[in-house]
Amino acid sequence: MGWKRVVGIHVARRRGAGLGAALATLGLAAAACGSNSGTANPPSSTVSGTASVAYAGSLQLLDEKVMGPAFSKATGYGYQGRGGGSFAVAQQIQSKEISPNVFESIGAAPVALLEPKFTSWYVQVAASPIVVVYSPKSPFAPQLRAIAEGHKPLSDLFTLMEQPGFHLGRTNPDTDPQGQAFYEMVQLAGARYHLPPGTTAKILGSLDNPSQVFAETALEARLQAGQLDAASAFLSQAIQLHLPYIALPPAIDFGDPLLASTYAKATLTLTGGKSVHGVPLVVDVTVIGTHDRAAAAAFVAYLLSGSGRGELHRGGYSLVTPRLVGRASGAPKAVRHALAGS
Repeated sequence: MGWKRVVGIHVARRRGAGLGAALATLGLAAAACGSNSGTANPPSSTVSGTASVAYAGSLQLLDEKVMGPAFSKATGYGYQGRGGGSFAVAQQIQSKEISPNVFESIGAAPVALLEPKFTSWYVQVAASPIVVVYSPKSPFAPQLRAIAEGHKPLSDLFTLMEQPGFHLGRTNPDTDPQGQAFYEMVQLAGARYHLPPGTTAKILGSLDNPSQVFAETALEARLQAGQLDAASAFLSQAIQLHLPYIALPPAIDFGDPLLASTYAKATLTLTGGKSVHGVPLVVDVTVIGTHDRAAAAAFVAYLLSGSGRGELHRGGYSLVTPRLVGRASGAPKAVRHALAGS
């Protein structure tokens, strides 16, 4: 994207197992939205239209239980959403299988698939570090808890995960940025902790290992049902679903945009031969299509408002200074105004 324009960035990091208390219940968070400062304009009886949001699967709980209802209450516009792996959703939009007017992706690469036909810009709103969630029902739970609490070194996590009886879950790197990042995280951990050669292959197997790879929207449900010992997840998912988790250091959690050069050291060859490098996992949002563009723009503006950013923060996302990447003139006026006031 030769026309890319990037504004400065700042990251507010949050770490530690105590983060689980940051979101007592999603219902309470949603109820509080109306009282937050920096909300979008009050709803008008004259507005009409629906923000039809296609989002990365990790945003499902936040969007459906908090952000969507709060947006409708604040603006008067309707809301509907659907989720999936970011690359898979982008491909569905490309093929016109679905026709949303907002796309929320994890990482810029899925948005790039839609350029220039569907959009020429996106806004980065928050970073989304990955963690390893685990099941309290797992026979490995005592060791995993000891690692999470710092009583055992993090390197022990990778020794556990390569055990023959350890059931690990992750998403497909071909269709989901989290799946790519988790695979690459194990690579970076191998160098960081001087793990034996072949550790990545022992832990993960093939790229699309059918014993490990599940849809992003179903992965945590399998963990909660006790079908998995541990799984990849975003910190936001661990917090919102109240799952015990092991935090990873910023150098391998893909959650700090300032460490982009570190993440880029990890490489992965996807099915079909395409090679990709590790990138920061950032929530990127854009307006696409031509229907109900006012509602779509209002949804993006709500994400950039004090209320929207507050919900992202409480939901486990690391806030960044919002920035528009791409052709600024392509963004709706409401989005540009919201950026100017953020």
